[in-house]
Amino acid sequence: MILTRRNLIATGAGGLVLGAGAVSLWPETGQAQQLTIDAVLNDPDAPVQGNPNGDVTLVEYFDYQCPFCKRMHPMLKDVVAEDGKVRLVMKDWPIFGAASIRASQLTLGAVSLGAYEQVHDALMATEARLSIKVVEATIAEAVAVEKAEAAYHANRDTWAGLLTRNDHQAVALGFRGTPAFAIGTTLYTGAQLRKNLVDAIAKARAEA
Repeated sequence: MILTRRNLIATGAGGLVLGAGAVSLWPETGQAQQLTIDAVLNDPDAPVQGNPNGDVTLVEYFDYQCPFCKRMHPMLKDVVAEDGKVRLVMKDWPIFGAASIRASQLTLGAVSLGAYEQVHDALMATEARLSIKVVEATIAEAVAVEKAEAAYHANRDTWAGLLTRNDHQAVALGFRGTPAFAIGTTLYTGAQLRKNLVDAIAKARAEA
């Protein structure tokens, strides 16, 4: 389904719609016109947590230096675990510089090592501002940095392509920072309260 301004703001046509805290305008760009719901919710390369077969997909665009992403992270994981039927799709959007890019690359490298979630959690538990040295020291607590780097480079085209798609999607959807979410077919921006997440998941489930 092609996302257009009309079906974005419609409330019942199955297009992505604006939710509380969402950006106010759908960008008038060719890129946005071509973006599909499936591309946002079901990128085959994006790491998935929660229930891979869940009936609701929650997509988070995040940066490892984003303080709001970090503050929300434990609550987000708790909500997903408590629900038990949420498919949590993680989309790195490293917008805060070199340390963020390095963190995303090494964490994606950890996917093939079976350590993605551990590395992701470790980075989310750090202070907001990171250096490359701190990123590597943090990752080393979960997996050897050299192995994560080698794994990233072994699948460089896949991961670089994913990061590019994540960036293009976030820009096309009008997101201006992290965290940003697609929950079902509704877009949300900024940090969300626990009740907001629970309600958004319930709304997506009711509309599915």
